[in-house]
Amino acid sequence: MTATAPRDEQLWSRCAGCASLLYRKRLRRNLDVCPECGTHARLDAPARLAQLVDPGSFTALPDRAAAVDPIGFVDVLPYPRRLTAARAGTGLAEAVVCGTAHIGGHPCALAVMDFRFLGGSLGCAVGELITRTAERALAERVPLVLVTASGGARMQEGVLSLMQMATVSQAVAALREAGVPSVSVLTDPTYGGVAASFATNTDVVIAESGARMGFAGPRVIRQVTGRELPDGFQTAEFLLRHGQVDMVVPRHALRGRLAALLATAGGRRGARRGVPRQERPPVDATPAGGPGVPRGGERDAWETVRLARHPGRPTTLDYLESAFDGFVELHGDRLAADCPAIVGGLAELAGRPVMVIGHQKGHTTAELMARNFGMASPAGHRKALRLMRLAARWGLPVVTLVDTPGADPGVGAEEQGQAAAIAENILTLTTLPTPVVAVITGEGGSGGALALAVADRVLMLEHAVYSVISPEGCAAILWPDRSAAPQAARALRLTSADLRRLGVVDALVAEPAPAAHQDPAAAVRAVREAVLAHLLPLLDVPTATLVRRRRQRFRRFGAARLGTRVGAR
Repeated sequence: MTATAPRDEQLWSRCAGCASLLYRKRLRRNLDVCPECGTHARLDAPARLAQLVDPGSFTALPDRAAAVDPIGFVDVLPYPRRLTAARAGTGLAEAVVCGTAHIGGHPCALAVMDFRFLGGSLGCAVGELITRTAERALAERVPLVLVTASGGARMQEGVLSLMQMATVSQAVAALREAGVPSVSVLTDPTYGGVAASFATNTDVVIAESGARMGFAGPRVIRQVTGRELPDGFQTAEFLLRHGQVDMVVPRHALRGRLAALLATAGGRRGARRGVPRQERPPVDATPAGGPGVPRGGERDAWETVRLARHPGRPTTLDYLESAFDGFVELHGDRLAADCPAIVGGLAELAGRPVMVIGHQKGHTTAELMARNFGMASPAGHRKALRLMRLAARWGLPVVTLVDTPGADPGVGAEEQGQAAAIAENILTLTTLPTPVVAVITGEGGSGGALALAVADRVLMLEHAVYSVISPEGCAAILWPDRSAAPQAARALRLTSADLRRLGVVDALVAEPAPAAHQDPAAAVRAVREAVLAHLLPLLDVPTATLVRRRRQRFRRFGAARLGTRVGAR
């Protein structure tokens, strides 16, 4: 619906779907759904709460996550100024409202996102608040209800915003393990890192009528593929046809449907009383360095991006040929396809059997095209998932080699459930009962990288990059044009030195001068030594301790644990 006056003062609104002029009070009585064509207008978080929960039952979480500016991001405006404007414009402290409530008389913990606040983007504070809500659900053994509305991860917080996908996912995983139900309600729009994590890895996924959901947004898909999108692409009905949601529910029926689900789930309360509350002790400090620590002297971020993309850098197959022994490739997702952008299989490392999984690009244009430039399809993520689970059954450690600009953003990938495939990988890795070492060897792009990088140890080559979004994508959104990509690269703090300082990676691996493409054999040897140095100690860690520490590793990326408030420099 469109109007010019402030919403509370509007007498009339024009429907964005059919252009009908509607009396505002009538529209509000109809839950902001056009009575002529059924278009569902977007709701802010307070309005959504008023419609969903029993009157007077909502109690906000007693604590607030600290507002953070972890990388000092500046585009045309400093990030703190954008936050201040969002707070003034919405009256909210952040892009999510969290608490406990009753729906139809049934208790639940509830997190409702608000798209008005910086596009409902997932930053450290938002991830912390949703994680605390899930932990509250676990502690009180009540269902978790998530209402999503988001454009994705928050670019202004760099790769730390990407880490929130893992942080919240492992909180959802803890609910799964304890048998505590979780439900997500997808509202318009739900994209990017939110779609590829907690929005789609709950027990039940509901789409409100008119909602759109996907990993890549329509504009990105058009730009990348040059194709027009089919009618109804990424809509709730599209998602239902392609098996990505459990049901599509109109707004007027949503509260009743949630109440019915909670009534069913409520019969399970107390069924597993012996499950302890999730522990949150201090995170173990990880020693810096290890074999191959870079010699010092940081390159410009944009120059590093170009080095990370150099076609002469070793690929996953190059590492498998020289750093590992006896590689036996395993193919297929066991459902429909074998994605060439993901290779994986059994190998030996210093005489020890391991499962190795990685993105495969190539060195020539023909190889890059054949491997889709290392951009995995849903089939690729599901193949990786199958191999991870096989490794767990066979008691093998997992080594992942990450080198991708991001997940496949094509129409077919969206039809096949790209967001849900990434979300399931992230969730599974948070609980995988075997050691996992990830190495960022070139590009670590967004959720496509994180799908292989939720690990006990994350290593990074000296001239690799790891980011929530590409510099070109960031520049196109936050700067006047894409020519600002070098500025965006610097603002995103995506280099290995940046990410070591932020605690996202555990150790850096030196490259031969000037970079890995100049002496691939030396780069391969350095990776082999670094993986061995970090994997061997993990082999003696009991499984329960291993998983607990991995969860603590990603839990520390919440806003309250970063210790950098907005404005601090």
